[in-house]
Amino acid sequence: MDPVHVVLLLLPSAVAAEESSLLEGWQDVWLFRFLVNFLGYSTIIIPGYLLICYFRRINYLETGSGICYPFIKACVFGSEAKTGLLDDVAVAPRNEGDSGSSVRQVIKLIFCAVGLQVSYLTWGVLQERVMTRKYGATTTEETGEKFTDSQFLVFMNRILALTVSGIWCTLFNQPRHGAPMYMYSFASLSNILSSWCQYEALKYISFPTQVLAKASKVIPVMLMGKIISHKSYEYWEYFTAILISVGVSMFLLSSTTSQHPSTVTTFSGLIILIGYIAFDSFTSNWQDNLFKYKMSSVQMMFGVNMFSCLLTVGSLLEQGAFFDSLAFMTRHSEFAFHAVLLSVCSACGQLFIFYTINQFGAAVFTIIMTLRQAIAILLSCFLYGHAVTLVGGLGVAVVFLALFLRVYARSRNKSGRRAAQPHVQKV
Repeated sequence: MDPVHVVLLLLPSAVAAEESSLLEGWQDVWLFRFLVNFLGYSTIIIPGYLLICYFRRINYLETGSGICYPFIKACVFGSEAKTGLLDDVAVAPRNEGDSGSSVRQVIKLIFCAVGLQVSYLTWGVLQERVMTRKYGATTTEETGEKFTDSQFLVFMNRILALTVSGIWCTLFNQPRHGAPMYMYSFASLSNILSSWCQYEALKYISFPTQVLAKASKVIPVMLMGKIISHKSYEYWEYFTAILISVGVSMFLLSSTTSQHPSTVTTFSGLIILIGYIAFDSFTSNWQDNLFKYKMSSVQMMFGVNMFSCLLTVGSLLEQGAFFDSLAFMTRHSEFAFHAVLLSVCSACGQLFIFYTINQFGAAVFTIIMTLRQAIAILLSCFLYGHAVTLVGGLGVAVVFLALFLRVYARSRNKSGRRAAQPHVQKV
């Protein structure tokens, strides 16, 4: 049941009627909806946090026993004797690009980029179809009903990804898992919150502001990497990130502004947009940091989706939307098929996400996803014969220049390190 209705049931009827109209107005305020959603997540997060503190306080790793011991050990402590923050655990850093030749790394990068583009372009088309068309409508009369609960679709995506990754981990050998399971909850919660902020911000900001924010995500991701992982970036990495942001912004603004009527950017919209960028930057960097435990991409997929399922199903049950969505699915078999197909695309996309972050890091993954919008518009231009403006063409040139400079500078750095190695004398 919705928390708002719980409050109304506790009030007298006369007061409840007055409060009902007041709360209906409050439901239009984004901050109120955010707090209601976060309250639902807190009913799972707070008890979990208290349990973790309790098991650590009683030193359960040394004193515990029984049938639940392996499960609690894996969730709270992991396979290491001492676990706290990621920086407190002696884990081996990921070797980016040193596991094979440069040609092999380029092939891997192309494979990741193509997989991400295909998965999420298909996912976007399916999602728009599910959320905009009516189900149950006939050709003679335009009756039918729309499905409006996007959070249930998120749950469907996560439950399928959890099932696929769980079966994969069971059938195939995986690296020894060292990270405590609760650490996946941070990336899961930030991912859910970033998705909510992304959709909510569209109501309060203009289209140019949307474009500039999405195209500039590379810089916040790099800054968040310094905070979370204490990474150090070279000056050319910041310079090429800025060039990519400028080039993508020029191309998108010149190519699609006429198709999207702009609304006024409000202060609330800017706050939500900052929240989206912060949560999204945290998600990829936290996942990048977790890969230091030498886990596989499928293990990461299982851990993150497990907590995402817990959080979304808890929120759906508390707001009374879970069984309504199931009833809609039983009434419309076509919707059930579309929801499953959407979940398959989402699961494939997650595999490419985690593999890309594992192999190349959060910054490269963000660059690929930033270019996704520009690639989609380029495909549209080729398929439908739309002309690219001069400013848009210049933006594409700036992007390719930035990518060339990035590859050139990285290869120069690798060559410099290899040239310095023979001078080290062996004892």
